[in-house]
Amino acid sequence: MKAVVQRVRNASVKVDNEITGQINDGILVYIGFSVDDDYSDVDWMVKKIPYLRLFKDTDGKMNLSVIDLKYEILIVSQFTLLGDCNRGRRPSYDRAARPDDALKLYNLFIELIKKNDLNIECGKFQAHMDVEYINDGPVTLILDSKE
Repeated sequence: MKAVVQRVRNASVKVDNEITGQINDGILVYIGFSVDDDYSDVDWMVKKIPYLRLFKDTDGKMNLSVIDLKYEILIVSQFTLLGDCNRGRRPSYDRAARPDDALKLYNLFIELIKKNDLNIECGKFQAHMDVEYINDGPVTLILDSKE
């Protein structure tokens, strides 16, 4: 399971020109699932992402999380995170989970992360989405549950 986490001032996602998710201060999370992901990968991400200390404290150090500040999270599914570009010029998605398996993991991820009592907004699984955001910093991290 891979995720790209970005600290944002605001972010929104649209499907067919309709906003499906929108946040102010918080994090934008692109999430992708591999063929060998299971509950333990989702659990690892859920225990990691909301607690990442990405926001500045009064001393200007990144010591605060979205949990600490009661900020928001926008989740966008993105199977292209599993693209393998090592051979040739066309990414291979052989390691990406099949859509039905990925949807189950995606829904589980959302269900579990909502238990943090934060505002959680989402894109639409398997849809073409337009994502707009202001990356604050910029701060961008890449997480992999297998590493």
